[in-house]
Amino acid sequence: MEPDDLKLAWQTLSRRLERHDALQTHVLLEQRKQKALTSLRPLFWGQVVQTLFGIPFLLLAALLWIVGGQSGGLPWTTIVAGIVVQLYGIATIAMAGQTLLRIREIDCTQPVVDIQKRLATVRRTYLVNGMLAGLPWWFLWVPLLMVLAGLGGNDLYAKAPALVWIGLGVGVAGLAATAWFHRWSRDPSRPRLASAMEASITGGSLRRAQARIDEVARFEAD
Repeated sequence: MEPDDLKLAWQTLSRRLERHDALQTHVLLEQRKQKALTSLRPLFWGQVVQTLFGIPFLLLAALLWIVGGQSGGLPWTTIVAGIVVQLYGIATIAMAGQTLLRIREIDCTQPVVDIQKRLATVRRTYLVNGMLAGLPWWFLWVPLLMVLAGLGGNDLYAKAPALVWIGLGVGVAGLAATAWFHRWSRDPSRPRLASAMEASITGGSLRRAQARIDEVARFEAD
């Protein structure tokens, strides 16, 4: 074989090997991205459960309005409680829907940088979702009891005003204590506690997805 032919054959073989390596790398990256997004399935189904969780609050409020219409009216305190319960149901379902939408916007065919940005959006939405769905329970049980009493034709505020005010006071104190503890735990002097708090509010599936996508990003950078 002539030197020129040998050189040409070597160059052709080299290009084929480069294309093969590039294809293998692309397939590996796509598989890793797909595996990372698969980690979000528990979060996805958790939001479906949250949607179902919010429906009974809407039904309770609807039943209260029906009872009020049939009985000729409701006390204003019970009406306020019904509005609070209804708004909680709406917020719970709406935020679950927003989180599901953000998850559905992520596609494994997207560049890694875009996936990282969308995961960050999912994380922010999920954090707001958790606050709106969880923190109100410090005092939400009070209007919930008032609605249940209203369904039975009773005015809880008229019969036990102390219970209502004490419950609301406990709720305010609980929210204040939660805010203080969150700020205290985020102090740089407590890195382990801050890391544990961050992990607890972010969610395991979301953390795993972020970690795997970060691995893909480092692999691409190398």
